[in-house]
Amino acid sequence: MNRILAGVAIFIGFGTVSLAQTAYVARELQNLDPQSHVNVIVRFKHAPDFAHHQMIRDLGGTVRGTLDLIQAGTYSVPAATLQSLAYNPEVLSISPDRPVHMLLDNTTAAVNAPAAWSTGLDGTGIGVAVIDSGISDHDDLQGSAGSRVVYRESFVGSDGTDGFGHGEHVAGILAANGADSNCGICTRHFVGLAPNVKLIDLQVLDSNGVGTDSGVIAAITRAIQLQSLYNIRVINLSLGRPVYESYALDPLCLAVESAWKAGIVVVVAAGNGGRDNPAGNNGYGTITAPGNDPYVITVGAMKSMGTPQRTDDLIASYSSKGPTQIDHVVKPDLVAPGNLVVSLLSPNGTLSTQFPQDLVPISYYEQTSQPDLSTSYFTLSGTSMAAPAVSGAAALLLQANPALTPDQVKYKLMRTAYKSFPKTSTAYDPASGQSYTSEYDVFTVGAGYLDIQAALADTSTPRNSALSPTAHYIPGLLGGILGLLGLNEATLNCNSTTVCSPTLFGTQSIWGDQAIASDQSIWGDQSIWGDQSIWGDQSIWGDQSIWGDQSISGTASTDPVEAMRIMTQGEQ
Repeated sequence: MNRILAGVAIFIGFGTVSLAQTAYVARELQNLDPQSHVNVIVRFKHAPDFAHHQMIRDLGGTVRGTLDLIQAGTYSVPAATLQSLAYNPEVLSISPDRPVHMLLDNTTAAVNAPAAWSTGLDGTGIGVAVIDSGISDHDDLQGSAGSRVVYRESFVGSDGTDGFGHGEHVAGILAANGADSNCGICTRHFVGLAPNVKLIDLQVLDSNGVGTDSGVIAAITRAIQLQSLYNIRVINLSLGRPVYESYALDPLCLAVESAWKAGIVVVVAAGNGGRDNPAGNNGYGTITAPGNDPYVITVGAMKSMGTPQRTDDLIASYSSKGPTQIDHVVKPDLVAPGNLVVSLLSPNGTLSTQFPQDLVPISYYEQTSQPDLSTSYFTLSGTSMAAPAVSGAAALLLQANPALTPDQVKYKLMRTAYKSFPKTSTAYDPASGQSYTSEYDVFTVGAGYLDIQAALADTSTPRNSALSPTAHYIPGLLGGILGLLGLNEATLNCNSTTVCSPTLFGTQSIWGDQAIASDQSIWGDQSIWGDQSIWGDQSIWGDQSIWGDQSISGTASTDPVEAMRIMTQGEQ
């Protein structure tokens, strides 16, 4: 019986293995140098035991682990022994121990980062300021000249380490090179979006994850001061607070605008208040500051659904929705993976001691049957985890074209975003027993899902501002009629305090079947809301306070207990 199912003969410099007498041998094992060693997975007729392992040792190999689920063992064997191993009647098949690239738990695959890496883009030369709780000298943040954390400063009086664990995780999504998950028996390789950027660690959150506006503003100031020294082109702000006044008056918003105007792309988490409903607004109007500012790129969170492809990905129900309080700016601008993301573990963070269930088993990324927990990786969720994916994408764009302005980076990322979504999705929260239905409108997913490959391929060169537009509500009977027809708004306009070219956002209605603007629209050439009204079945029109002049108390962020639960448990 021919047991080489693919019709493979292996050539190792000493002859051809007989088709009739051997097990199935993978094609990659042909033409190997007989003096080399190769890591292989050997499947047996029965779960491997001591006798099977000893057989490998007798051939000069070593045992690396067992995979009882598929009745196999993992071994390092001399290539010259593959022929005799294939002849063993107990052996069913021999395959190379191939790397499985799920890459930061599917984050980078979902946004097409490998396409950028294949062209040599990795963030080299770009500085990114991470304004958070701190970053350590983790193995995954090393470079050819040592640590890629090139500057550290604390604005909360800490000792320079990440006493919380949030900043370390954010930095890994942005910049990890996967050193601690790059091994002979590793099955997942946790690589960040821009694995060779320089990191500027500006610490504004203490060991409880709490900071102040003044601390954040001081850190933004320092980033601007250090801009030329470290080529700081991006600031990541995976933090926020409720909106209390117009962005035109908010000191935090003014600070991020200053950085933007200085030539630094500012990326901000949208917030995790998408489930909040004290005013009956179904989570709309919950974008936090400074994500409410029309200059910055505000990022919501998607769920990767445990797969590398993006076609099955869904919005996280906790991801905050627009329009923003008071100013009614259309936010978020983009969405990116942010749920149940595996990234770097801080050696000093309180999160890992308080929530040990989020420590990653080593068996999650290595072929081992041991129950040990990783000392390198940790799982967190939220829009805080989505923002650094966009920061990494911005770094790649700027490496490819250093002349891009912050507005041009924002334009390209939004214009080319992936726009194929379902009409709705529902998530169930076992802790509360509640179900949450999300609609894929512009206030939930913005311009769409981050797509790095498409952004890099975009050849347009916009010259105008990329301020996020504002939504205008038409009250009264006319507004009610338009709302029923899915037409209420009239238009999205650029921010009233600045001059914004109508060719950027256009003057067409965002409702119905028309695209939001002309071919130069940041929204791309297709509608992102499909065949239904942007508002869907959960209208936010009428008398709801979202359109008032004051922010809704409590809806711009979840309560501390709920916020911590979302961050450490995510959403299934």
